[in-house]
Amino acid sequence: MAKVVTMGEIMLRLSTPNNEKFIQADEFDVNYGGGEANVAVSLANYGHDASFVTAVPDNEIGECAVAALRKYNVCTKHIAKGGERLGIYFLETGSAMRPSKVVYDRAYSSISTATAADFDFDKIFEGADWFHFTGITPAVSDAAAVLTEEALKAAKKHGVTVSVDLNFRKKLWSSEKAQKVMTNLMQYVDVCIGNEEDAELVLGFKPGNTDVTSGDLELAGYKDIFEQMVDKFGFKYAVSSLRVSNSASDNGWSACIYNGETKEFYHSKEYRIRPIVDRVGGGDSFAAGVICGLVDGKDFKEALEYGVAASALKHTIPGDFNLVSRKEVETLAGGDASGRVQR
Repeated sequence: MAKVVTMGEIMLRLSTPNNEKFIQADEFDVNYGGGEANVAVSLANYGHDASFVTAVPDNEIGECAVAALRKYNVCTKHIAKGGERLGIYFLETGSAMRPSKVVYDRAYSSISTATAADFDFDKIFEGADWFHFTGITPAVSDAAAVLTEEALKAAKKHGVTVSVDLNFRKKLWSSEKAQKVMTNLMQYVDVCIGNEEDAELVLGFKPGNTDVTSGDLELAGYKDIFEQMVDKFGFKYAVSSLRVSNSASDNGWSACIYNGETKEFYHSKEYRIRPIVDRVGGGDSFAAGVICGLVDGKDFKEALEYGVAASALKHTIPGDFNLVSRKEVETLAGGDASGRVQR
């Protein structure tokens, strides 16, 4: 199995139960999660040696976050202790035509003030096969952006394949700043993952006349921007999830990939996911599935199908983490979407 390293922020997630609005809630469901942490959990579940790099406060809440990762066999030995606090996000889960809402409380979190001196990147990347990060981490703070680039430099020094999920978060930074920071970081990236909004807001590429709110996905537009992205940044693969949001509870879910070496474009099968239990972490589960497929040695089309199936299943699981097994993903990817009781 492969050794995969991810780096980012793990947060305390407080979500309203039973699709309640914030104003109704008298209590919150408690989970932990965050983009790169979610990817690490998925890959550990698939049997890979997954390590998560972050910083958490040296207190009981920080320990709870670390314990949440250890529970699912993620390596936590490179997590630094220090800083003021663990970031929090509040989630109001939508339903039907009412969208989900996220409120962040993550200013001055431990990872936002961490520096390269807090980590031994040479040791972290020793023997590693893959490094994954997202656009969320450099958006957290200027210090986190510097830290991300230092990690990327170390990864490339050790010959590690690098993937990014662009993940634009408008509540963390502007498109202008995202493009300035992320364009620089693309020089270290081999596999670029994102959706149509990320490609435009983070890297400045717009996929034709695609409109996710109307369900109009113009695949030719994706192929065109993939070609531009590969030409500009030299990616081995450019990948995009394709979400058709019929409502908060009903989505169409597929993906496409472009092979920068062979110039092949491929669109996966589409899943109709309804009712959605929890879509938070859906993109992370997709990224993890694609990474798993590629490090397993699958061809790029099979890897994409694995990622789409894994993510479709994540939409049925509450919490940030995708807790499905390889067998469950392979069953769905193989065409069995019946959901019949297994006895």
